[in-house]
Formats: sequence, structure tokens, C-alpha cells
Amino acid sequence: MPTVISHALVPIALGVGLGRRVIPSRLLAVGALVAMLPDADVVAFRLGIPYADAFGHRGASHALLTAMLIGLAGVSAVRWFGTRPSVVFLFLMAATASHGLLDTLTDGGLGVALLWPWSDARIFAAVRPIEVSPIGLSQFLSPRGLVVIGSEIVWIWIPCLLGLLGLRRLRRAAAS
Repeated sequence: MPTVISHALVPIALGVGLGRRVIPSRLLAVGALVAMLPDADVVAFRLGIPYADAFGHRGASHALLTAMLIGLAGVSAVRWFGTRPSVVFLFLMAATASHGLLDTLTDGGLGVALLWPWSDARIFAAVRPIEVSPIGLSQFLSPRGLVVIGSEIVWIWIPCLLGLLGLRRLRRAAAS
């Protein structure tokens, strides 16, 4: 898995790139949170749930269905977000789905149960350039952690920055 901070960069780049008129600040903040949320499943380790279980790490919490359900749940707070229901749904769904999709690009673990509950298969992308992040702060603050950050800068941070800049350029071109 990429680090939890890198997961938040995808919706932040998308939201900032689209601008506050499309993605209000509250929706942007919640999008960043739900992009990190699937990794709360690491609590399964403490509960004795095996990694490969449907409710283990990178299981149901990383599924596209879960992303859709989070998007739908967000629609219930549409007034608080201050934008259209379709924007809330699509942004929160995309933010959450981005987590599992990024995890498929890592070089470790058992894959991601993107299609749960229809399939228990753990999926990886055909190309896996992102170094898998160690679980736990002590392991992250090691030489391996620096390798992971370097990988994420190249494969997540820079593409997010380029996407943000591209969206802003498109937005400015449309306004003129």
C-alpha cells in the first residue's frame, strides 16, 4: 500500500484542480479522509482476522462497492457540502476507489479485493511500480521508508501535481 498521506493526494489534486466552485472545501476535506479510510482495516490484524480474509487487509474496505456506498452515504450530507448530489457522490466514490486502485499498483501484499463481494480474488495491476509501504510507524521510519517515499514521489505525488496543474489550465482555458 502507498502511505496514507499519498492516498489523500489523489482527491486533493482532483479537488484543487477542479476548483472550489466544483469541489467545496468541506467536500475536499472529506474526500481526503475517505481516500485514507480503507486502511483502517489494519485493525483486522489485531482482531485476528487473516490478511487474505474478505474483511482482512485490502479486502472489503478496498472494494469498488465500498467506494460506491461511501459516495451514496455522502449524498445524505449534500446540504452541508454545499454542492449537487451528483458531485458529492462522484467525488467521494472516486476518492475512496482511488485507494484500492493505487494499492493494485504496489509491488507487495496479496492484491486488492476490488470486486468483493462478487469475487474474493485479490487483484494487482499489470504494472506495479509503487514500492509497498511497511505497516507500522517503526518500520516506516527506516531506510525502507525512504525508498517508499521516493517511489511515491515519482509515481503518485508528481502525477497528482501534473494532474492538478492540467485541470487548472483546462479550467482557465474554459473561462476565457
